[in-house]
Amino acid sequence: MKRIVTWLLSTITAGVLLFGYHTSTEGPMDATPDTVVASTSLPGNLGPTGSSEPPEPSEPTAADGDPAPESSSTITGSTAQTRWGPVQVQIVVSGGTITDVTVPQYPDGNGKDQQINARALPVLVDETLAEQSADIDMVSGATVTSAGYVQSLQSALDEAGL
Repeated sequence: MKRIVTWLLSTITAGVLLFGYHTSTEGPMDATPDTVVASTSLPGNLGPTGSSEPPEPSEPTAADGDPAPESSSTITGSTAQTRWGPVQVQIVVSGGTITDVTVPQYPDGNGKDQQINARALPVLVDETLAEQSADIDMVSGATVTSAGYVQSLQSALDEAGL
């Protein structure tokens, strides 16, 4: 009788634990995620106005107040559709060198996506700036986002002629 009670309680406990475990495999939410700019700091940084919209580029000016000749260009890569959501990279190229990288779209449909990308995107951005190419390492634990990032980055580099 003691064995039966122990077996029954063990089975019930295992069932509760199994069915009560929530994973992050639900995928992106049905609603379109807000666009957030990620730079060399954590993703989710807001523009100077506090909105989630990327800041408007300002017109460069020379010392005398006249517009300076354009010396850099912003190129947006194609959107890579990944299992967890879209990834898109935007680069600023000046004199044939990548000077800035932002990520206007990345998976952020749930807390786990946000946690992973808060760690992964700054690493990918830093590696891009260091390597000046799409030949960068994947971030462990963020393989899907890393693959989408590299795909979008390569399309931006191709468009820039780098």
